[in-house]
Amino acid sequence: MYIIIGLGNPGTKYERTRHNAGFDVIDMLADRYGISVTKIKHKALIGEGRVGTEKVILVKPQTYMNLSGESVISLYQFYKTDLDRIVVVYDDIDLDAGRIRIRKKGSPGTHNGMKSITQCLGSKDFPRVRVGVSKPQKGQDLADFVLSRVPKELEEDMKSGLEKASDAVDAIIREGIDKSMNKYNG
Repeated sequence: MYIIIGLGNPGTKYERTRHNAGFDVIDMLADRYGISVTKIKHKALIGEGRVGTEKVILVKPQTYMNLSGESVISLYQFYKTDLDRIVVVYDDIDLDAGRIRIRKKGSPGTHNGMKSITQCLGSKDFPRVRVGVSKPQKGQDLADFVLSRVPKELEEDMKSGLEKASDAVDAIIREGIDKSMNKYNG
């Protein structure tokens, strides 16, 4: 079983913002797999289905970004899955729009959602797919930047990054993280 968690903020106000890249990837995967992500459980919207022989749970925490760990720890304790089967997808300002990076584990960096998750799980040892959203301009407020929409000139790059992230998650489920990393990190 895989639990795929896309980070973002609930509500129409935050739709299609940089910070909701994880939600956008979950929506793409839900469409691809025909999974309805509408059940409210574990402080999240979740949907269950199968990808090949694997049970897959798609998750959009509804706690707001900075408390994402509350939802993740609830899922982890309920499903009792191994940490290497929990994949977190989130936005990254250190990658250009259109780029992704897959890691088996690592530090949360400056991302508050990831800080919450590592604190609640008590571990940094879970896979993650980072979706590039580009850097703010010098002096620009980080919160304002990540809660803004991508400008028109970056929309195609952003869409490409979201599609790559969806493909990378699919490869993790079907082929394992090592093959996905070899294919999509570059």
